[in-house]
Amino acid sequence: MQAANEEQAEFWSNSPSGAKWLTFEDQMDELLAPVLDLVFDRAGLQPGMRVLDIGCGTGASTVRAAEIVGETGHVLAADFSQPFLDRAGQRAAEKGLANIDLQHADVQTHSFVAVDRDAMISRFGVMFFEDTVAAFANMTRALKPGGQMTFAAWGPLNGNPWFKTPHILACARLGNPPPMDRNAPGPLAFHDHERVSGLLEQAGLTDIRVEQVPVSLRIRGTIEDCATLCTRIGPAARLITHFEGDAEDVLAIQAAIAEAFQQYVSANTVEIPALINLFQARKSK
Repeated sequence: MQAANEEQAEFWSNSPSGAKWLTFEDQMDELLAPVLDLVFDRAGLQPGMRVLDIGCGTGASTVRAAEIVGETGHVLAADFSQPFLDRAGQRAAEKGLANIDLQHADVQTHSFVAVDRDAMISRFGVMFFEDTVAAFANMTRALKPGGQMTFAAWGPLNGNPWFKTPHILACARLGNPPPMDRNAPGPLAFHDHERVSGLLEQAGLTDIRVEQVPVSLRIRGTIEDCATLCTRIGPAARLITHFEGDAEDVLAIQAAIAEAFQQYVSANTVEIPALINLFQARKSK
């Protein structure tokens, strides 16, 4: 495993920030449901297919794929985080799904069975590799000739106030973190769709397509509930951790986010606009 991938694995498996995804699983699944719908709408999975789910998280995508492909199909779900995989296994068991296997793996280097999968899917699970070309080439080896990848990544920062606004407000309170390369492994690493399309081509994929799709991220509850979630998961949460913000800092940032996001309140729901990069590519036949 490469050093940067070790860092990502540590973050998602053992850090308090990664653990919060388990704590707030229901809220995050609801928030990101439109993105998962987009992936499945484009992926075109069918009964009997063998699917590779990359960065499966706590299993929302895995369970849905397994239900679609049915008893004659199969889903192999891979993730950095063993706690996430454990939770995904629980969700599969609760649904009585026996057509799922879970793999704790660094997808950049893991030895998948070659020419074994009809399709690969991912919701926000492929932006974390030190060597993106190597990672996609490795995934491609698992696909059958003509097999299709379909994956979602966050689009440009300006189109995603869920990221941009809490980051700006947390910086205003706590200060600016060290500058980062926006293409470095992390949630926004695939914002530049032209760059990523080039990486997919270098990895040997063909028929590369990308759509920039606007969606609405929904949080049921009050604007305060939304602001609280923003200080638990996402860029504001990372800044609070980095600067060791105290309870007063957290409350101040929450209040600022609530004011900024007031424009997105509708009835008992907060609907935040987002811009998603939806990629598709095929293994050559």
